[in-house]
Amino acid sequence: MTLKFGVSLPQGWTMELARIKDPVEAYEAMTGVAQAADELGFASAWLVDHFHTIPQPSQEVTFECWTTTAAIARDTRRIRIGQMVTCNGYRNPALLAKMASTVDVLSHGRLNFGIGAGWHEHEYRAYGYDYPDAPDRLRLLREAVQVIRAMWTQEEATFEGKYYHVRGAINQPQGVQKPHIPLLIGGSGEKVTLKLVAQYGDACNVFGDLKTIKHKFAVVKDHCETMGRDYESIRRTVTLACSLGETDEQARAKFPAALLGRPVAAGALIGSPDTLRQRLAELEEAGVQEVILGFPDALHLDSLRFFAQEFIK
Repeated sequence: MTLKFGVSLPQGWTMELARIKDPVEAYEAMTGVAQAADELGFASAWLVDHFHTIPQPSQEVTFECWTTTAAIARDTRRIRIGQMVTCNGYRNPALLAKMASTVDVLSHGRLNFGIGAGWHEHEYRAYGYDYPDAPDRLRLLREAVQVIRAMWTQEEATFEGKYYHVRGAINQPQGVQKPHIPLLIGGSGEKVTLKLVAQYGDACNVFGDLKTIKHKFAVVKDHCETMGRDYESIRRTVTLACSLGETDEQARAKFPAALLGRPVAAGALIGSPDTLRQRLAELEEAGVQEVILGFPDALHLDSLRFFAQEFIK
């Protein structure tokens, strides 16, 4: 099996840090997961870009995405750090490209840059951002990824769009990775988002059951063929919840009942090592190259160790 594996970090968004009342201790617990993943051989660690907890906004800790990306990049040595995904609407894309370039340098070239159109209306409203309709958010994303690529590849970036205007912006350092930081475009919309992947993305991320994943990859491939893009040049990732147990029954008992039936449970990896081995082989056959795992009990670290022992050589 040549699959690589990433870990979704417990950042507070889904209330996973709520039992830790000291924010410093909460941060250390989160970065401890990243450090364990680093030591155990996981390929990547990922952060969400959200401001409030779900399912309801609360006073519990939710660490900001990009400052946390920078901090965890310095807390680790080998593992790649990324966002699943940056909300385009929260930051000017030229500034975001500059932030990413800085993080790529301070991580010695370990940044994965993930971006999406944004969707959480409550956060937009709470923080005073306009919340355009979905077609406009996607048009904004289309321009933003062009701005970001220009900032990473041009000495003086220039872009004139409907929404964004960049006129001679200098971005030094441009980052460590060549030809530029890998750009992951998250989302599954077939007409626009996956077309943007084919046009501008170095990687994509989808979720769902096996049938859905196969279909989304087929759509990306079709877009690539239409544009003359090499489909194999796009890194294909999926994000799935994971509950690993000694037996299938134990794994099911560990999986939070509150998550059953929710979108996050679609395609979830729940079972014994043998069961997961079969599921992972099916994903690899479907074209998946990296599986980003959400362990509901990641803070305990035992699940990461158990998974690494079974699946990371």
